[in-house]
Amino acid sequence: MALPNASFAERKPKEKLHLACNQYSWLTFYQREKRDFNANLDDGLADVAAAGFEGFESLINEPRELDRLVPLLQKHNVQMRSLYVNSTLHDPAQAEKSIKQILAIAKRAKNTGTKIIVTNPNPIRWGGPENKDDSQLNIQAKALDKLGTELKALGLTLAYHNHDIELRNAAREFHHMMVGTDRQNVTLCLDAHWIYRGSGNSSVALFDILKLYGPRITELHLRQSRNGIWSETFGPGDIDYGALARYLRDTGIRPHLVIEQACEKGTPDTMPAVEALSRSCKYAREVFADFT
Repeated sequence: MALPNASFAERKPKEKLHLACNQYSWLTFYQREKRDFNANLDDGLADVAAAGFEGFESLINEPRELDRLVPLLQKHNVQMRSLYVNSTLHDPAQAEKSIKQILAIAKRAKNTGTKIIVTNPNPIRWGGPENKDDSQLNIQAKALDKLGTELKALGLTLAYHNHDIELRNAAREFHHMMVGTDRQNVTLCLDAHWIYRGSGNSSVALFDILKLYGPRITELHLRQSRNGIWSETFGPGDIDYGALARYLRDTGIRPHLVIEQACEKGTPDTMPAVEALSRSCKYAREVFADFT
């Protein structure tokens, strides 16, 4: 059977490449400028459009947030083909609550043109040393598959996302979310840099993930670093995104592209948010030009 939405970003030969950005990028750039992106979302989305993006991947915690967001997206002619939701799926009671909440968000978002729901199941404790045991991993995988089944029934695609925590202990959590779920229900949002960092800054590990799970990739998060530190713009750096783009092109994988260039301790601070993300947008269009 063909993987649903595997060619989500199918386009006519000369159609402009649709490129989105994640809300997290703007939160971090605004924060270093002592501004709050969410406090004035109208101005924030104006900056998104000014930087050259056609799409915006918002972090949504509850359905009512869409009441504020959607009119502003329409005002600035920005689409929301995907959105990001948090979830806790390794505990049965919390999993049921998360699934219910995400489905409520998805039903509302579907009417706005959203196609992909991205989630990264929460760790036991952010920043802590605790790892999920086998029982919790099995519970989480079943809950993720259930969520994907429910979203598929709505005509939507679930994309599993990870950070570096899931790559600990031979990447047992990441791999089980892949092999412990049905590929028809759970696809992959490949966050290239979290795979790279979680594997000890390894491009070998990143490209192995491409070879193992490439056909499941429906979304690609784009972030770059130099010498292990997130760079100010998406451009040349530690990860060979040209090679990554060629691999996807040659294997017929056309994911939804989302810039998630962001700031962390050590990231250079030489330009305002709009300029940095505009440069990131331009470079991504060059690297993925063959995707149009």
